[in-house]
Formats: sequence, C-alpha cells, structure tokens
Amino acid sequence: MITRVVVLDDYQQVALTSADWSPVAGTEVRVLTEHLPTPDAVVAALADADVVVAMRERTAFPAAVLDRLPRLRLLVTTGMRNASIDIAAANRLGVTVCGTHGSGAGTGELAWGLLIALCHDLPAQTASVARGGWQVGVGRELRGSTLGILGLGTIGRQVAGYATAFGMRVVAWSQHMTAEQAAAAGAEYVSKADLFERSDAVTVHLTLSARTTGLIGAAELALLGPRGYLVNTSRGPIVDEPALIAALADHTIAGAALDTFDVEPLPPDSPLRTMPGLITTPHVGYVSEQSYAVYFREVVENVSAWLAGRPMRVLAPAS
Repeated sequence: MITRVVVLDDYQQVALTSADWSPVAGTEVRVLTEHLPTPDAVVAALADADVVVAMRERTAFPAAVLDRLPRLRLLVTTGMRNASIDIAAANRLGVTVCGTHGSGAGTGELAWGLLIALCHDLPAQTASVARGGWQVGVGRELRGSTLGILGLGTIGRQVAGYATAFGMRVVAWSQHMTAEQAAAAGAEYVSKADLFERSDAVTVHLTLSARTTGLIGAAELALLGPRGYLVNTSRGPIVDEPALIAALADHTIAGAALDTFDVEPLPPDSPLRTMPGLITTPHVGYVSEQSYAVYFREVVENVSAWLAGRPMRVLAPAS
C-alpha cells in the first residue's frame, strides 16, 4: 500500500519547491494550501494520511484529534518544538513525532524591523504618501534609549546585538536568567517589573509554556507607560490580548507590534486588525526562503529516514 503524505498550511504554495522531494518519490504527497479551521475538518482531510507535515503551530494536534486519525504513523513539524502537538498522546497511539531546524535569523530581524516601524510610525507615513499627502507625526530615535528583552535565547541575544549596534542600553529578564548570562549578551539583568518600568520598548523572545502564558498583562503594560512600545514576535498568548487591546485604546502605551496572536489565522472580526497604534504582521518571522529551505529539506530527510525504519530528530514529550 502506498504511503500518503499530507503537507498542511502551505499558504505560500512553496513546500514542494523549497526542497528536493525525490528521496520520497515512492510516496503520494498532497499539499493543502488553506487552513483547516476545526478539528472535524482536520480529521476529515487527514483520514487517509500515513504522514502529516505540520507548519509550526498553524494546525493543532491535541489528543482528541490524534485519537481520530488511526492511520497516522508519522507527524513532522517544522521547528524543534511545537506546543500545539500532544506528543505524549501521539506516542501512546504509536505516532512518531519529528522536528526540523530553521535558519534562525528571520524572527530577530523582523522584531527589529517592527521596532523601527513603531518608532517612526511607518504605516501612517506610507499611507499618507499613498493618499497624496506628506509627513505626519514625529518619529523617535533608538540611540540612547533602553530596550527591554524578555528571554535571552538565540533570538533574544541576536536582538541584544542589534540594540547595542544602535547605541541602546539593554536590560533583560526571564524566569531562569542569571546576571552572568545577561552580561554575556551585553545586557543588564533586572527584575520583570524593573524591565517594564525602565524600558522605552520591550521585545518578547520567550517560549510559550504554562509559566509564560499571560506573562504580560495590564500591570506590566502600565509600567511600560504612555511612551513605551511592545513588540511580540514570539507567541501570542504570552501577552494578555484583552489587556493589550485596552492599553492601546486607553493610550496606556504608545504602541505595539505583533507578529503572533492567540488565534491564527487572525479572525476577520478581531479588533487587533483595526486598533490604533498597532502594527500587525501575519506570523512571518520564520517565513523566509532560507528557513523554508531548511524546514522542507529536513522534512524530506525525516520522512525518508522513517520509511527506512530509522527515524531522526524525534521529539520527546515535554517534561
């Protein structure tokens, strides 16, 4: 019986051109370019799939979905972690879960671009020119200001380097950070409250977990203050979405830029689509030619290795 492979959420229709799929030429590969919006839709679309390729957390695989996919035997996610996959349930059902690496540069670059866009209100400036107008508002320079970084992993350290190059002071915090780790990245370790109070802008580079969900709420935004900016290119639920909407509406903060949201794709009627002082991008921090080339090359490697009985890059349940 032929092995059926289904690639999910290929919004840009690039999965099959981003890598050489010839090593799995004996399989039947089907690509879905539209998001499956409900668990029932996921189950219906994947009923005959032996292998599913998930693009990050675009489609969730909780136990309730996995239980209804008895033919599924391999689930490959782009990225080496995926909070939307119940790996323990998958393993219980005999499903191997594998991951991939990425280029690692795109998210930090996007975060920096969004910060500059906020400081110079680029959406309003470009819209004015498009309407036939000219300058609107006055921008703010980054040099001499303070950037607060939540999380100093690979991306956080990358952004800290950008901030130093732009002449900014850098403060940092995470739940397990030490002063020595912060100093090694060119940052000063501070408490979470001090970070929000001292920073002109805060950027989020934490992984999503029970500890980080809702980490930034009304109290933190109030400390950031009416001239402060928030950038989140990490995961939407780290920021309390209703609290952020209220802070923008009340001008508690100067503005925010989001690449990630509680629900993705962002619902058409979400107030985040039209909030003043907010820049939104559709979770494109990892959407680059370089990242896709790594993702799908390693997807093919993972599928080929599994077919040969030697699965690689196998992910374990969260401890």
